[in-house]
Amino acid sequence: MLTLLAAAETSKVPWFLAGGALAVWAVVLSAIGLKRPDFPGNDAGTRIVILISVVLVAVAMTAAVATG
Repeated sequence: MLTLLAAAETSKVPWFLAGGALAVWAVVLSAIGLKRPDFPGNDAGTRIVILISVVLVAVAMTAAVATG
């Protein structure tokens, strides 16, 4: 019975990967922001940073729901 329950449990690897990618992105953004006060510099850069952030958050949320 216990082996059946263990086999039925979903893998948490997608959540760990998505959450890890989001955490790494946050650290990279803060490091760049500390070195360059004018980061991201222009409207296009701002949009790209926001788009990447939104996509990473959406992926992390989806992975959390799917593996939960």
